Amino acid sequence: MTTHPTSPDHGTVPTRTLGSGDAALTVSALGLGCMGMSEFYGTGDESEATRTIHRALDLGGTFLDTADMYGPFTNERLVGAAIASSSQGRDGVQLATKFGNERLPDGTRVGVNGHPDYVRRACDASLERLGVDVIDLYYQHRVDKDVPIEETVGAMKELVEAGKVRFLGLSEASAATIRRAHAVHPITALQTEYSLFTRDIEDEIVPTLRELGIGLVPYSPLGRGLLTGAITSADTLAADDSRRSAYFPRFHGEALDTNLALVAKVRELAAPRGATPGQLALAWVLAQQTDDLGVAPIPGTKRVAYLEENLGSLAVTLDADDLAALETAVPRDAVVGERYGDMSTIDA
Repeated sequence: MTTHPTSPDHGTVPTRTLGSGDAALTVSALGLGCMGMSEFYGTGDESEATRTIHRALDLGGTFLDTADMYGPFTNERLVGAAIASSSQGRDGVQLATKFGNERLPDGTRVGVNGHPDYVRRACDASLERLGVDVIDLYYQHRVDKDVPIEETVGAMKELVEAGKVRFLGLSEASAATIRRAHAVHPITALQTEYSLFTRDIEDEIVPTLRELGIGLVPYSPLGRGLLTGAITSADTLAADDSRRSAYFPRFHGEALDTNLALVAKVRELAAPRGATPGQLALAWVLAQQTDDLGVAPIPGTKRVAYLEENLGSLAVTLDADDLAALETAVPRDAVVGERYGDMSTIDA
């Protein structure tokens, strides 16, 4: 293992390609998930969030991820304003957003919506909030099980043809759904949860992505923060942090105790190399890239210091022995607790 886990210099983050052929999109190898800047993980600080986005862009972390439902709606405005006020502006940014988890302005959840007319309205609203003319990567956030995927992706295809969207993606879609969607219009990337703590996509979904030439964008590559080592008990989290709720079973009781013991093993492997457990865990995800699978994780943070720590993972090079050691320390089925308390919206 080679480790020099410091933040990259200005503009030095390498790139990776998601998708293939005409659906290929080049992005920074490590992106930035912006959700927590506006909701779910405690109270946000818009000024610090903006500084974090600016720092990411300055360092070459140009792949930014948001969604209309974050806030709701406020995260897209924050991200759009931060891009506009950055030193480089819109040029060179790979901007991704999502539709499908329908919410009202007061936060009420309406449900999953994949109807074509909603797809069109949602895209126009996102473009306005982001303050841009085109979205680089537009995802269906969750699969609407009551609407044939062909109809939803058909409407998304129209957005590409209209010049409002450059590339299409899915989130949390099953292998069968991915195939059906890809037959309507080439899919550039699947965004789904993937980390040392969540590896079920390796059975059917990853082989499907490789076969079809679709990229993988892992969200929560740090196990919703558990793999950073910064969480030592439920009390570590702010009172308004959603991870304290029953919706995230891995953060409670005996499940949390077991999962923190696994994090301790990652820390033991990271310490002699001068890396943090989070950097080692991110390096593992980055190492899942192959010749036929582009992988660009999007760890989320709302602070510059954590952004720079995450980017340090790019300097951690893992060989086969290192990967084996990590997978022995954290066996695939060792994590306790479902990743969501309600898995009904996950396509299976």
